[in-house]
Amino acid sequence: MDAKLALQIIGIALGLLYLWLEYRANVWLWVVGAIMPIVHGALYFRQGLYADFAMQAYYVAAGVYGLVVWLRSGALRTSKRSGGDDSQIKIAPTPSRLVIPLVVAFVALHGAIYALLVHFTDSTVPFWDSMTTALSVVAMWMLSRKYIEQWVVWGVVDAITVGLYIYKEIPLTGGLYALYTVLAVVGYLRWRRIYQSSVA
Repeated sequence: MDAKLALQIIGIALGLLYLWLEYRANVWLWVVGAIMPIVHGALYFRQGLYADFAMQAYYVAAGVYGLVVWLRSGALRTSKRSGGDDSQIKIAPTPSRLVIPLVVAFVALHGAIYALLVHFTDSTVPFWDSMTTALSVVAMWMLSRKYIEQWVVWGVVDAITVGLYIYKEIPLTGGLYALYTVLAVVGYLRWRRIYQSSVA
């Protein structure tokens, strides 16, 4: 088994575990999320996806940040009481006052990362690589705050990534992101139900 295939298989296993934990709003998603970037980073570097590779360092830092935020909110205690289903965590819609700042942050990040890829790497997909990376930064921050619409942002990232990874000849990982795209819809609906039941 070559390294590319092995990295894809390990990445898929970790990705599915991460998604299951995220779906359940389980605090342990941040632990898996801090391990998974090591595997994905090695794969992306091999395939010339430099923005995605650099993004993995952000994911590790965001994982630590998200873990701290969720632990402070009592997520771990809730998880233990409910057998892993953190349905009592305060999941909520994204406040309208944050929509414009998040869009501005995305546009600024996209432009900056694109410029870096064009001028300092041999990336063959700088626009799409920088777009998915910028959206992922925004989505990860939204996840740390338990905003329902983080699923929508991830869904867009995942859909774009399917084509990007097939083009870059890592089809197994592309398949994982196809599954992510579908499950982003499922996750959004579940989190919305959790929120609606909490305010009913």
